[in-house]
Amino acid sequence: MKKKVSFGESIIILVILLLILGTAVIKFGLSPEVPVLFTVLLLTFWAKIRGFSWQDIQNGIKEGISVAIIPIFIFILIGALIGLWIQAGIIPSIMVLGFHLINGEFFLPSVFVVCSIVGVAIGSGFTTISTVGIALFGIGASMNANPALVAGAIISGAVFGDKMSPLSDSTNLSSAVAESELFAHIKNMMWSTIPSFVVSFILFWILGSSGQMDLTKIERTSSILQQHFVISWWAIVPIILMLICAWRKIPAIPTLFINIAATVIMIFIINPHFSITALNNLIMNGFVAKTSDSSVNSLLTRGGISSMMGTVALIISTLSLGGMLMKFNIVQSAMEPLVKHLRKPGRLITVTILSGICINLFVGEQYLSVILPGRAFKPAFDKIKLSPLALSRVLEDGGSVINYLIPWGVAGSFAAATLGVPVLQFLPFAFFSLLSPVFSIISGFTGIGLKWAKDKK
Repeated sequence: MKKKVSFGESIIILVILLLILGTAVIKFGLSPEVPVLFTVLLLTFWAKIRGFSWQDIQNGIKEGISVAIIPIFIFILIGALIGLWIQAGIIPSIMVLGFHLINGEFFLPSVFVVCSIVGVAIGSGFTTISTVGIALFGIGASMNANPALVAGAIISGAVFGDKMSPLSDSTNLSSAVAESELFAHIKNMMWSTIPSFVVSFILFWILGSSGQMDLTKIERTSSILQQHFVISWWAIVPIILMLICAWRKIPAIPTLFINIAATVIMIFIINPHFSITALNNLIMNGFVAKTSDSSVNSLLTRGGISSMMGTVALIISTLSLGGMLMKFNIVQSAMEPLVKHLRKPGRLITVTILSGICINLFVGEQYLSVILPGRAFKPAFDKIKLSPLALSRVLEDGGSVINYLIPWGVAGSFAAATLGVPVLQFLPFAFFSLLSPVFSIISGFTGIGLKWAKDKK
């Protein structure tokens, strides 16, 4: 006979799991997949000792993974699309456009805007920071600008782009965990994202450094892109297609298939001799840049179905853990005393965001800061008839964007090492990451932009 898991036992289990994950990721710097699988193993042993059957354990894993079947297929399509977009010159064209927006008199806001544009096009905050970000940081150094301020503008733009791009794995993950539709999720995020962007832009405008720019690096990168790719108005066609599909409320999978088909046609128009074998390799393994500039190669050697397999493995393992925690009522028991008092949207959203921030602090891993609060608080959101879109937005605002502000976080330590500025120095100037949870909480208490379930009376 299975015993009900008590509040105390649930807390002990969750603390032990977080300690294991935190120690593995933070202290030993391990990638999270293996530590997560280890916690699944420990939870399996505990479940058997407590009287749960093998079928219960397997059902927990299956129920956890089931919510990610469609998003995993979306990840596969996105991997294919990134490589195709680079081959067709779409991403390089967007980069060149962004470089033209750099302005010496308003350097910081222009850096913020350029990184935002490139981030949306690429769908990766890490790649934006480590390539375009480094180039812009070098320009800032030539102007004697405050390194922490420049780093804050770069990271704010990269986080915005990562958050709002349909190519972003963290955006797709938040949508998957909350069981909301991808493009509806991106559209709904604007209620907290646009105010955060505008206020960040104003702050960077006020703090912006005026001076003479050394445009050598930017001009060199732009020149290399124009030498190796077709930079033209063609680049806007797939983007317009994506916007039309979003406006017509076409789901993500057919939207991505339409974009893939349009991009393949563009590739064969640009290069009629492009072979089917090369196309197959491009879709499977991504684009490999072979220019004379290593930073450009680093930026544009991306995409392919195979590039998404690491993310897919992490999502499957973490959702398996989350599914087991839910199946054995561990999360519910731990949250029950708290959820009883969370009958108002403002309180529920605030606590969900704080839980994401706490997991970032404890574990330092942005995927877990989305998955664990998402699994824990989804029943509470459903209970008060809030839409899954409300939850997916909160998971972004309190989870993935905060990881860049944690010194031992995966994203924070990466940004600090890449730009050579400690997290605690650029943290006060990473305005977009700081403001996103604030505006999300304001939305919860005011009801502005808050999505309710369709069946709410």
